[in-house]
Amino acid sequence: MAIPRASRMEEPVGVMVLDSEFYDQHEAVVFRKDTRSGLRAIIAIHNSNRGPAIGGCRFLPYRNEQDATEDVLRLSRGMTYKCAISEIAFGGGKSVIIGDPSVEKTPAVLHAMADFVEDLQGRYIVSFDMGTNLDDVRTMGQRTAHVGGIADGAGNASESTAEGVFVCIGAALRHRFGSDSFAGRTVAIQGVGNVGGRLAQRLAQAGARLIVSDVSAEAAQAAARDTAAEIVDNAMIHRVEADVFSPCARGGILNAGTIPDIEAAIVAGGANNQLSTPADAQSLLARGIVYCPDYLVNAGGIVDLYYQQPRIARSGLAAHLRRLGAILGEILARAGSEGVTPSAICDAMAEERFQDDRA
Repeated sequence: MAIPRASRMEEPVGVMVLDSEFYDQHEAVVFRKDTRSGLRAIIAIHNSNRGPAIGGCRFLPYRNEQDATEDVLRLSRGMTYKCAISEIAFGGGKSVIIGDPSVEKTPAVLHAMADFVEDLQGRYIVSFDMGTNLDDVRTMGQRTAHVGGIADGAGNASESTAEGVFVCIGAALRHRFGSDSFAGRTVAIQGVGNVGGRLAQRLAQAGARLIVSDVSAEAAQAAARDTAAEIVDNAMIHRVEADVFSPCARGGILNAGTIPDIEAAIVAGGANNQLSTPADAQSLLARGIVYCPDYLVNAGGIVDLYYQQPRIARSGLAAHLRRLGAILGEILARAGSEGVTPSAICDAMAEERFQDDRA
């Protein structure tokens, strides 16, 4: 039996959006509440100058609609910068579903979300994020073609994310030490899940010594068994002596409380939003720590989705992932010569790419 389509889109809550500190000339912010399925969702399109907006769908028990709105505004803007700096023809978008996925994630909700995406007529392409997975995207794909990450034979895009982080760490080592060899280098990885675990395997195979942590003792022990890594407490890993600290878990790990204790020469990891505030980039620079902008370092996943499009040759993926390291090398060189943070250079380069397309 066919599932009824979700109800019509409601008018955006304009004041909530325009008054938010995270609103940045977004092209569209659209809200939907569907009583039949229970869906409460928001889609934000930040900028589509380079192509259709793409971004994952978060399914989280936000405290209220304002928190959800701020999250989708911030994340969609970040996707614009990620796509631009990684040189792919996508714009930035994001979506959120308000609710507890362990209780409220049903086929009816996912189909209603797919109808929501479909009504935007290709302006937004949805994939997975916190609270959703590839199976959920496949369920959405039953109702809309505007989904990413489920192409036949493509595998898990986390592999490409981990590869991009690995390549960028190599570029950072070359910048800081003059060689991209991992032999004899120590890397401390916070979070060894989908991305961090795959990164650990690559680093171990390349000859690096690993120190790992995770909120899940089981995950940390599995990584240690696979890579001969040392395990430390998750709250202490930023303090260990290492050549590279690689945050691959929660955001906001680089802040006024942690930065003074970091003992690594380089920070490069797969986590999103590692800097708690923009000022933290300057604090890292003041300590002589090479910070590699997170939205470039972890861009391998979105690059993978780009190469899952029907008209794009999948054979170009590996070279494009290597290109992320070259872009990072350029950013670090420019930052060093100009005496500014790598974040400032990365942002400026991304803005040039998506703003120039407006002409």
